[in-house]
Amino acid sequence: MRIGIDLGGTKIEGVVLGDGGRELLRKRITTPQAEGYRAILNAAAQLVEQLEADAGRRCSVGIGTPGAISTVTGCMKNSNTVCLNGQPLLEDLQTLLNRPLRIANDANCFALSEALDGAGKGYDVVFGVIMGTGVGGGVVFNGQLHAGRQHIGGEWGHNILEHDGPDCYCGHKGCIETLISGPGLAADYQRHGGDGALTANDIVALPVKGDVLAEAVMQRFFDRYGRALAMVVNILDPDAIVLGGGLSNVQRLYSEGRERLARYVFNDEFTTPVLKNVHGDSSGVRGAAQLWRPHEIDRIR
Repeated sequence: MRIGIDLGGTKIEGVVLGDGGRELLRKRITTPQAEGYRAILNAAAQLVEQLEADAGRRCSVGIGTPGAISTVTGCMKNSNTVCLNGQPLLEDLQTLLNRPLRIANDANCFALSEALDGAGKGYDVVFGVIMGTGVGGGVVFNGQLHAGRQHIGGEWGHNILEHDGPDCYCGHKGCIETLISGPGLAADYQRHGGDGALTANDIVALPVKGDVLAEAVMQRFFDRYGRALAMVVNILDPDAIVLGGGLSNVQRLYSEGRERLARYVFNDEFTTPVLKNVHGDSSGVRGAAQLWRPHEIDRIR
């Protein structure tokens, strides 16, 4: 049995996978973010212990996190759960749980899950895309996650798409994340005179009601999506692209969005399947568990 923990900013979710990736158990608790780093560590460790008690055996544990482990310091970086940044999360959790753990960025966990037994199953090279509150991604080659030398493999969301674009928290302007994330879509609508109280989901639904401003926003969104993802395709040329995050539910991405992507790809045709995820919100926590392969479990016993 393998445990996956999705260490989110508002919730910590845990799952136990059995043979063939069957989900046996699932628990969710609130992330005690206001109480700080040590409280989050203890909450994650206690969740693992509860899952193991219910499962009746010791399990491998994989952790999906916002951000990644720095190859320079061994501490967390780039996490929007800011109290994790600069902390030796992996080392501390291994001490608490008294076993080796594996840890990966949550977008990488999504990509791994979908490549192994989701929409990308059977494809050799899968690029998993997260488009939600932020924009991230992960690369899987022949069932193996490619985190990269600096643990930034797949981080297409912080390529600069428009040099005069909105400010990004990373310190640059016009990053992909500022333009085609959910908040980025809503901000574009507001910049052009729309209601600032509307969310991305609200705006996506407006064109069918004849909202001209919302349709113009969607057309810019599709064009930016096409230009941004074409850069990935031109470099990686994956066998499949799997979309995740809240905006993966925008059905027009698989028609009009695909047409824009094809327009910017450096080829005379675009045959790469662009697929909607299979596991939905469960992909991240499943991928965390799948950081350990079944034949490796004896290492933690």
